[in-house]
Amino acid sequence: MNSIFTNEGHKDILERINKLNETSHANWGKMNVSQMFKHCQKALEIATEKQELNMKMGFFKKLLMKSFKPLMYNDKPWRKNVQTPKQFVITDTYEFNAEKDNLVNLINEFAAKKEQTEWPEHPAFGHFTPEQRGKMQYKHLDHHLRQFGV
Repeated sequence: MNSIFTNEGHKDILERINKLNETSHANWGKMNVSQMFKHCQKALEIATEKQELNMKMGFFKKLLMKSFKPLMYNDKPWRKNVQTPKQFVITDTYEFNAEKDNLVNLINEFAAKKEQTEWPEHPAFGHFTPEQRGKMQYKHLDHHLRQFGV
């Protein structure tokens, strides 16, 4: 799996985002392209500590989430129509260019942290290495860019 922390992965994601326009349609799912940009921003806002993800989980849910953790960064693409956690469901209307710019800025900000070694625990999955974090963000963005055919 590629990573946002590599020059190749970072460039790939930005080039694919630039292929989208206001009329790009999803091949699956309910979001339009502007909503997808906003959705992807949320994961990066949590990763860059701009937003906190408050998830209350009991022991068994934590155990279950840890079993899914490798799926976040392994080499297998996510399947279509993976259930979205309610905190990441986007239904409002957003302006395409503003959300695209916001997403690109967050991607660049996250990619600039490639040398960072200390990261906060993920609220659902716990500790990720920097390598796993870069792959996880790439994989999430790749999933949604494939959703829109790029």
